[in-house]
Amino acid sequence: MSAKPDSKANVDNEAVAVMGDLISKYADRSREDLSLMDVMSLAENMADTMHEFFDTLDATLYKEFREISTSIAEMRTEVGALRPNDIKNGRIPDAGQELEAIVETTESATETIMSSVEAIMSADTNDADAYQAEISDQAIKIMEACSFQDLTGQRISKVVETLQFIESRISRFSNAIGAVDGDVELTEEEQREEKRRQDLILHGPQDEKDAIQQGAIDNLFD
Repeated sequence: MSAKPDSKANVDNEAVAVMGDLISKYADRSREDLSLMDVMSLAENMADTMHEFFDTLDATLYKEFREISTSIAEMRTEVGALRPNDIKNGRIPDAGQELEAIVETTESATETIMSSVEAIMSADTNDADAYQAEISDQAIKIMEACSFQDLTGQRISKVVETLQFIESRISRFSNAIGAVDGDVELTEEEQREEKRRQDLILHGPQDEKDAIQQGAIDNLFD
């Protein structure tokens, strides 16, 4: 909110001084000495004196309310651009379904590949033709199961796109309101989860460029 201009402060002081003079003018006169014309004259003089004051006050308040209204309008625009309902009801549920489908597809492909490998390892080698047919059949099953990678890549791309959309909207909103990171206390559930992660060293798989190389591990044991 903007500060009061100096002109308004001057009007305030002048209005107070004039009102003081008017009140002092009639202060020593008894009620019987004051006529209706005196009262009306006093009221008229005070109204004239305060007219400029209220004009300045109205202009200042109007300007400040306009600034508040503009800020609210800009905030509404940024909140609308954030599209919270679309994120909550559309993109996040869709991303969750994609991740579930990735897990299911990966599990199914893994089971198929392991079953085929077991079938190959346990195939009867006494009959060469039958053995070759079995190997070919299981190899085809393995190749078909490996096609899950293409579908999984497409699903992961959709999830990444959703995360990028959310990131860009939150970043824009954060910049618009000048948000800064504050110290937020974790909930009890978050504290328990963080403690479990630390106790079990649940840091997930390392990125290839950050992971410890096998050669370093071999040197350590050597």
